[in-house]
Amino acid sequence: MAMDAGELQSLIKEALPDAHVEIRDLAGDGDHYAAVVIDESFRGKSRVQQHQMVYQALKGKMGDDLHALALQTSAPE
Repeated sequence: MAMDAGELQSLIKEALPDAHVEIRDLAGDGDHYAAVVIDESFRGKSRVQQHQMVYQALKGKMGDDLHALALQTSAPE
């Protein structure tokens, strides 16, 4: 099952409501996305912790509805 970019963005925004989120469909198949997520809650956290926060927001859909997600995360400058 594929996931559309809007659903992916909604899940992230639900967990991180103040985040700036950009989603790109890398393959046009709804299965491979790149996401840029910028949120103040990432400040002071390692890249791994930031990515874990985004994966938690996806509520288990990674590997099922979503095959690949290239993540770029940071706190605002």
